[in-house]
Amino acid sequence: MEAALGSEGYGPADRPLILQIEGLHKSFGGVKALDNVSLTVRHGEVHGLLGQNGSGKSTLIKILSGFHSADGDPSIVIDGRRVNLPVGPKALREHRVSFVHQHLGLLPSLTVLENLLLLDLAVEDRWLIDWRAEAHRARELFERYDLRLDPLSPTSRLTPVARAQLAIVRAFNQLQHSHDAERARGLLVLDEPTPFLPAHDIETLFKLIREIVSDGASVIFVSHDIDEVLEITDRATVLRDGRVAGVFETDAMTKVEVIRLIVGRHVDLETMRPRPKTLLKPPLSIANLSGGAVGSFSVTLRPGEVVGLTGIIGSGYSDVLYMIFGATSADSGTIDISGDRAELNGMSPRRAIGLGCILIPGDRLTSGAVPSLTVSENVNQPVLSRISRAWALAQTALVRNASVLANRFDVRPRDPMRLLGALSGGNQQKALLAKWFQTNPRFILLDEPTQGVDVGARAQVFEVIADAARSGAAILCASSDYEQLTAICDRVLVFSRGKVTEELVSGKISKSAIAQACYRAD
Repeated sequence: MEAALGSEGYGPADRPLILQIEGLHKSFGGVKALDNVSLTVRHGEVHGLLGQNGSGKSTLIKILSGFHSADGDPSIVIDGRRVNLPVGPKALREHRVSFVHQHLGLLPSLTVLENLLLLDLAVEDRWLIDWRAEAHRARELFERYDLRLDPLSPTSRLTPVARAQLAIVRAFNQLQHSHDAERARGLLVLDEPTPFLPAHDIETLFKLIREIVSDGASVIFVSHDIDEVLEITDRATVLRDGRVAGVFETDAMTKVEVIRLIVGRHVDLETMRPRPKTLLKPPLSIANLSGGAVGSFSVTLRPGEVVGLTGIIGSGYSDVLYMIFGATSADSGTIDISGDRAELNGMSPRRAIGLGCILIPGDRLTSGAVPSLTVSENVNQPVLSRISRAWALAQTALVRNASVLANRFDVRPRDPMRLLGALSGGNQQKALLAKWFQTNPRFILLDEPTQGVDVGARAQVFEVIADAARSGAAILCASSDYEQLTAICDRVLVFSRGKVTEELVSGKISKSAIAQACYRAD
């Protein structure tokens, strides 16, 4: 993307800096999270911040937002003014810095308008609110950016992309509340705003970001997704092990080069696809599945085969897994796993597990795990009867099993008593895979298995999937990530309006081929 020129008329490389950080250090218990980190952001640019989980991205953002203090006396200058740390909410407002964190900071029980005003009310003394006037101003704001948001609608009814739009517009609106009209519009920090959005909605969000930048904002865009960073940013900084590994103009870098900076070595994601084995086992079949957005779906998988499901959002492909597993109701259909046959109408998760079927859901913390429990308590749930005694939990055995799984699946840190919710997204996913793959399932259902996972952990997840396929499990993977499907699948089935309209087989599977098939089908 070519950055729009600001009102100053500078070219991208000539613009003055809105943010300059030098000599940033932070340690936790003797472990260096940030080691002499520097970061600069120019006026009117979108600046990417990349790195694996544990690289220091979150620590940097938390220092900038005032959540953490820095070690020593780093230099942080915002729009020409030195900032004293830690920064409080009023100081951030004064320095015109606003944040949108991954979980957006919206209260579902409030209306869109109430959420829009929430940050204002936190820092301003306002005894009376003219709700009619505020609703009018909100509508004008939404119309300015072509957003279909009703100020009086409950936030709980918004789609995920509409919630992200609301959070971003709210944050940008904070930047404009200043008595100094001569100053720039400020710095907007977007910390992982896209990991739970499908590809189509991400492009909608990017349109909003570009419009906000054209109105004078500067943006720090934090993301695991390299394609997103290459598309939306002008420059990017890569952190690795708490240090700056590189700073680059994004239009001068390839994805392979960026991955090498992030990981510190070459990672070839295109060669991870497992080869189906010819095993002396009957195939697995789903016949005449219907329900939800699915009109009729049938598929036969060979042991060791990975079949992908994709399509435009709403085409029905994402409903298939949950109906097979009994998490949502199917109207009809049958499943046959190596001769064990069952009706899908009336299927339950307990019955599916008994057949040797597991599901790794897309929303891992809500539907696949309990974040307030430890890693040990989570990963041992499927095997409690095998490890514990009938009258008591064998804690030592449970912790031992969790430690073995953490080593096998590289769950970090290696602390089975750590709360699962405290782990990074990639390590949460590896823990969830460990939880279910220890049961040696015959049929694995994966929904967006690398959503919100950094590039290093992504490669590890691909290896786990390949190992399961080599052991003879049949795998059905629903995903809107075409690169992921290219990396792991032997076949890809493209959905449109509740049915499969195209099949891509090994040798013809590529990111561009899948994208073209999806839009042809729609």
